[in-house]
Amino acid sequence: MHAHRAALLHCLADPREVGIEQSYQYFEDGLLLVEDGKVAQIGDAASLLPTLPAGVEVVEYHDALIVPGFVDTHIHYPQVDVIASYGTQLLEWLETYTFPAEGRFVDPEHARAQARFFLEELLRNGTTTALVFATVHPQSVDAFFEEASRLDLRMIAGKVLMDRNAPDYLRDDAASGYDESKTLIERWHGKGRLHYAVTPRFAPTSTPEQLELAGRLLREYPGLYLHTHLSENRAEIDWVKELFPERKHYLDVYDHYRLLGARSVFAHGIHLCDDECRRLGESGSAVAFCPTSNLFLGSGLFDLARLEGHGVRVGLGTDVGGGTSFSQLQSLNEAYKVLQLQGQQLDPFKALYLATLGGARALYLDEQIGNLQPGKDADFVVLDYRATPLLARRLKQARSLEEKLFALTILGDDRAVKETFAAGRSVHRRES
Repeated sequence: MHAHRAALLHCLADPREVGIEQSYQYFEDGLLLVEDGKVAQIGDAASLLPTLPAGVEVVEYHDALIVPGFVDTHIHYPQVDVIASYGTQLLEWLETYTFPAEGRFVDPEHARAQARFFLEELLRNGTTTALVFATVHPQSVDAFFEEASRLDLRMIAGKVLMDRNAPDYLRDDAASGYDESKTLIERWHGKGRLHYAVTPRFAPTSTPEQLELAGRLLREYPGLYLHTHLSENRAEIDWVKELFPERKHYLDVYDHYRLLGARSVFAHGIHLCDDECRRLGESGSAVAFCPTSNLFLGSGLFDLARLEGHGVRVGLGTDVGGGTSFSQLQSLNEAYKVLQLQGQQLDPFKALYLATLGGARALYLDEQIGNLQPGKDADFVVLDYRATPLLARRLKQARSLEEKLFALTILGDDRAVKETFAAGRSVHRRES
């Protein structure tokens, strides 16, 4: 057993559903007990300290807040090297930056080095679970899962399916994409804390035959994820209409091939009609809100209230490399602004929910992760109230927990992450 003492904060429910006061639990001087990689107990330090078995070490963090590990519901590990590349929107971005970068993953050594750096960067930013795009190369998936398994992380990834409208060096075909995915599923899905996602890049880069086989994989292997893109860019939507004129809208392409449902996650979802929102909600599908990417690529503004009004599960995604930061604190900074521009407010407790329990619910993992309830995986982050002089100064002026939390989401970044734990084990500690 291990004990960690600091202020503790986690979400119990969506503030939209139960109200802010009932949505979270906070201990100003709290104790988190971890045993065998799981949360054993949390509560007030004064109450729990006298009950600890002899010999249990208590690690104390001063001027710090412990929260659950952040959940990233959409990110591309092969795109690390093209983050912050200048001057294009989505389709030109793919041609100019993304496809050449992904071509390098034919080399397993490159894939391993990239996976190692990518995971280190996630953990440095406090993200302990992510839904991750690899490339069309099976070795890119092997490399990612090998590194994630070594660290005992709860991660989801899959081989990209892409059999048209892409460079020759990045195309598979419907049959090979299906066969290679089956091999990877049987090798990795359910191993430790790893999960597999069937991953057609987006409708324009898969033939009807490939989308049909993607749906077959979901039916053949219960518990798989479906991970793709939806309605990110208006030119993309027009392209889908040209390629699938028989379908009534973009989402209907995926729906026709039976790709909607629990554990289906669609990145972006900016330009949706009411029928698409309704269908996402009733099917149990989720949408990843990727504010830094949507702003950087000029894609548009995500309408959180509209999606949630249709009962759609929403998680937060960084979408690196179109996104500009691995930090979910920075994602929340931009999410606040995206919603402000539409006359919506992002309350600090709702923000924390999106980055933790909301993301877990979007991934149907809320029985394993997302908060600090006993029995869940001990994935958590220690945030440093004194990470920067500006943050420390601002928090001194804070008169409430709400104000502190809001300042953290606006001013915080990787420097605010003092330590990251996965399954109860320290996997990142910031150098002083």
